[in-house]
Amino acid sequence: MTGETIDAFHFGKFHVVQPATGGHRSGMDAMLLAAMVAGEGRLKVADLGAGAGAAGLAVASRLDEAEVTLVERSPDMAAFARKTVALAENAHLASRVSVIEADVTLRGKARMAAGLEDEAFDNVIMNPPFNAAADRRTPDALKADAHAMTEGLFESWIRTAGAILKPGGELSLIARPESVAEIIAACGKRFGGLEITLVHPRKEEPAIRMLVSALKGSRARLVFRAPFVMHLAGSHKFAGQIDDFNNGRACYRRLISKGVRR
Repeated sequence: MTGETIDAFHFGKFHVVQPATGGHRSGMDAMLLAAMVAGEGRLKVADLGAGAGAAGLAVASRLDEAEVTLVERSPDMAAFARKTVALAENAHLASRVSVIEADVTLRGKARMAAGLEDEAFDNVIMNPPFNAAADRRTPDALKADAHAMTEGLFESWIRTAGAILKPGGELSLIARPESVAEIIAACGKRFGGLEITLVHPRKEEPAIRMLVSALKGSRARLVFRAPFVMHLAGSHKFAGQIDDFNNGRACYRRLISKGVRR
């Protein structure tokens, strides 16, 4: 990595310290993921694979009482997350945001010793590595670590989410659409009430992302929601609702509320 940048999000309501030329840099994926957290009061939110902390801080920025734990395995990216929390520009959020340097795939006593205790969180958000092994991989080792999917990744990450969420707690994730079968399988009997939304760059183009929400212990059926289109026709301008999500002006609420079983 060479250098770092300090980048403003939500029109300057919070800032993130990110690697300038190496590693993962957060953008729209993180903001869409953060928009999936809805609720009131002192929600406890875990951001698994948090990187420099953009998604988690976006939650804390929009929800005034939310307490966010950033969980990151890479020592380098965890260091960026700590710098992010320590920024003077984020002083109004710092008391509600903490950083845990730990592997999301830890199990049992090792996971709890790292600070991820059973049934401790109301919401878990995650943006797991999404590049398949056959995809062209970046020569940047830190970026590759953040982007390269390993076998059984969704099973291990979603298993952890199931362990640390309270009963009825909500899992939210963003991934590529081709991972849909693996994600549904990993949710298994742990989660129900899956709500899946495809995200298209433009109306005539294939989806490039998918938003998935699920409730721990729910028996509700899977729902495919109306898709999102990111950009207006013939333009790079974001559609109104997407722009609201990106800038913390709105949240993307579930159709089936927490605690409702079907």
